[in-house]
Amino acid sequence: MNATTLSLSKQWNELKIQNPKLRTRQAADQLGVSEAELLASTCDGDSCVRLMDSWKDILKAVESLGYVMALTRNEAAVHEKKGIYQNFKLGNHVGLVLDENIDLRIFFDHWHFGFAAEVENPRGTLYSLQFFDRDGTAVHKIYLMNDDQIDEYQQLVEQFSHPNQQPGLEVEPLSEPEPYKTLDEIDHTAFLQSWSELKDTHDFHPMLKKFNIKRTDALRIAEQEFSYNVDPWCTQHMLRMAATREVPIMVFVRSQGVIQIHTGPVQNIRMTGDWFNILDPEFNLHLRKNLFHSAWIVQKPTEDGIVTSLEVFDADEEQVVTFFGARKPGKAELKGWRSITKELIE
Repeated sequence: MNATTLSLSKQWNELKIQNPKLRTRQAADQLGVSEAELLASTCDGDSCVRLMDSWKDILKAVESLGYVMALTRNEAAVHEKKGIYQNFKLGNHVGLVLDENIDLRIFFDHWHFGFAAEVENPRGTLYSLQFFDRDGTAVHKIYLMNDDQIDEYQQLVEQFSHPNQQPGLEVEPLSEPEPYKTLDEIDHTAFLQSWSELKDTHDFHPMLKKFNIKRTDALRIAEQEFSYNVDPWCTQHMLRMAATREVPIMVFVRSQGVIQIHTGPVQNIRMTGDWFNILDPEFNLHLRKNLFHSAWIVQKPTEDGIVTSLEVFDADEEQVVTFFGARKPGKAELKGWRSITKELIE
């Protein structure tokens, strides 16, 4: 262990003594390092184990852990969903988990480091698998929910343990994305025509790539035709209406490496400081509303009729969270959801 890593580990221990409830991400922010660097400073091959980069095989094996909690977050949204990692499928550079509860789209290009970590908190020891991008930012975490599966957890960790269990980690910044075209460089008429001819919501992202346009710029071009700028805090109102009217919804939160989706009702809605929360038995959503910068109601034509979403963005115009009414392909949008989004526009 080099001096820097040793110092980092000691500083974290001191922080935990001062504030036992401090989360790893919060401690990393206070110490000026990435979460992966902080976690790696405690790597010992026992309570914190570096994993091999066999991400697809690891995720296939997670089904053996039974009932777990999946966590995906960005700066302003945390999505926690309980269920079983089953029906895991692979595409080109993309993985899918299609359990009734745990629904994921996984982008392995952003999976670079992994650890099995035993995390102490006031409720006891939490057993986790944690995955990070090359810059040390967490892309996904999995927490064991059933103590009866600890043996299976330990077997998984042993199977995928990396030969190098030395503490410390070198991270590197993410590469800069290719620049988008400016609004003046886009043929607005051609773009809106293409939008009007959409057949499926999944065609929207390819359309943005075709025109090389930033998502928020696309919404600006389509304003009052397919998109409507709304107060970002209307998210609270929308969720309360969905809960009161018992309208099931879909909630998408993404990190660089995962999109995590909830489909179903929402019920227990609470405010805690800057955080607006859904605290249901199998689904928790935490939204840091002071980081919300803009929001749009977006309408996309499909073969099943118009499909409407509420999309929230931060100050960097990155997506924080996206909401739809619950639906399956081949089914029309829920009238209750359409009514809610219409009220938000009005």
